[in-house]
Amino acid sequence: MPRDIAYVALGSNLGNRDEHLARARRSLEAIPRTRVIATSTVEETAPIGPVEQGPYLNQMIALETELSPRELLTELQRIEREAGRTRAVRWGPRTLDLDIVRYDEQTANETDLVVPHPAEGARDFWRRELAELRAQLGRA
Repeated sequence: MPRDIAYVALGSNLGNRDEHLARARRSLEAIPRTRVIATSTVEETAPIGPVEQGPYLNQMIALETELSPRELLTELQRIEREAGRTRAVRWGPRTLDLDIVRYDEQTANETDLVVPHPAEGARDFWRRELAELRAQLGRA
């Protein structure tokens, strides 16, 4: 499969948020046939959704990858589980949340995987982080 660039959002609002993001970055670097090529600034944001919870630390990473969106999702869910992520409450607090925001070339439209992410345009912090990554990559 040809290489593509995937943009992955990282978020954490439970426990040591900085360490959860740092561990996620290390885990992303270890995904086979994938390499980190740019990282955005980490920023703190208010939680989204109806559940009362603390603020998130968020960041976005650009990955050059040979993985399809489905293969990458499998890897991201593994990393979330290793960080203690549970999916008990929708929109609830989490140790780590990893979302595929978009790929440069590929798309997906499945029940549990939509790329580009349907919320891409609605989250200001994702737009800022994506713009920062695209500028770093000379794609602004």
